[in-house]
Order: sequence, then C-alpha cells, then structure tokens
Amino acid sequence: MLGGLTSSVSNALSPKSVPVGFASASSEADKPEPGAKRRLDAAYLEHAPALGRLAYLLTGDAAVAEDLVQEAFVRAFARFAHLRRQEALAAYLRKTVVNLTHKHFRRLSTERACAEAVRVSGDLGWPPDVALREQLWAALRKLPYRQRCALVLRFYEDLSEKEAARLLGCRVGTVKSLVHRGLSSMREQIGG
Repeated sequence: MLGGLTSSVSNALSPKSVPVGFASASSEADKPEPGAKRRLDAAYLEHAPALGRLAYLLTGDAAVAEDLVQEAFVRAFARFAHLRRQEALAAYLRKTVVNLTHKHFRRLSTERACAEAVRVSGDLGWPPDVALREQLWAALRKLPYRQRCALVLRFYEDLSEKEAARLLGCRVGTVKSLVHRGLSSMREQIGG
C-alpha cells in the first residue's frame, strides 16, 4: 500500500522543491538540523506501514489512507527538529492520522450533503460478501466514525481504554460506551 512512497518524505520537502516565494518566507529556525533528514527517513520507514494500516482500517480506502499518512508525516516534519523524545513521534503521528481521518469524514459528509441537495446520487457503499471477513468489514464500515475509531484503536491498535480516550479526546467511559455500542451494532448486522 505504501510501497511506492519509501523514497522519503523529506525529499518531497527539500528546499529545491519549495517554490521561490515560500523559501524566503521561512526562517533558519524552522529548518531541521542536518541529522534530522536521516532520522525522519528512518522514522518513515519504521512507522509508515503501521500508520497506513491504521488509516486504512479507519477509512476503508487505500488511496485515502496513503494520503492521510503522507499528510501526517508532512505535519510531523515541521515539528521533527524540535522533538525532544523520539518515542513521542509514534504517538504524535497516530494522533495526527486519527485527526486527519476525522477531518476527511467531516469533509465527505459535507460533500454528500451537497450532492444530495442537487439530487446527484452515488452509491459509496459496497454490498457485503458472504464470507465472515467481508461481513465484519461491511459492518465496521457502517458504524458511525467515533464507534469505528474506538473499535479500531481498542482492538486493532491494541490500545488501552485510557489511550484510546486520549486520542479521541473524550473520557474513558465514552470509549467504553462507543466500543459496546459498536460491537452491539455489528452483532445485529451480522446476526451473531
């Protein structure tokens, strides 16, 4: 899924790829230290596959997932030189992917509302297959964003309720409720 992007994020943001007008607007303080490029490349190789899988599970679309991961690394690049603890990068990237996914679904919801307002219909869902895996996937996709996000963070990312609550920006009890309602809804849809 992210195989074609392993060249590196930092190459896409090199000074020669920045438009002339923007290059003069940045200060020397914003530029990463010389070793930061190698560390960012290594961080990309380490974290991109897991973030890609997380984004794919949250969105259900490989292309969107890839875009979200790239955007997360672009945002991390701006802060990378100032990062004090290297282990904080994974959490920052994960939170960024979750936030970008939420932003994606808000935008998608707005687009759907506009399309419906002008009576342009387009079926964005796929019928579930008979195999259990496809049934589960279809049921997961039908869940509201926050329920799906809570389930993915708890069971795919194997985060604690407290960590999932921090990423979602809610209380632990809310995560428990979202997980319970999401699982109940999936059971109803699958009939199990």
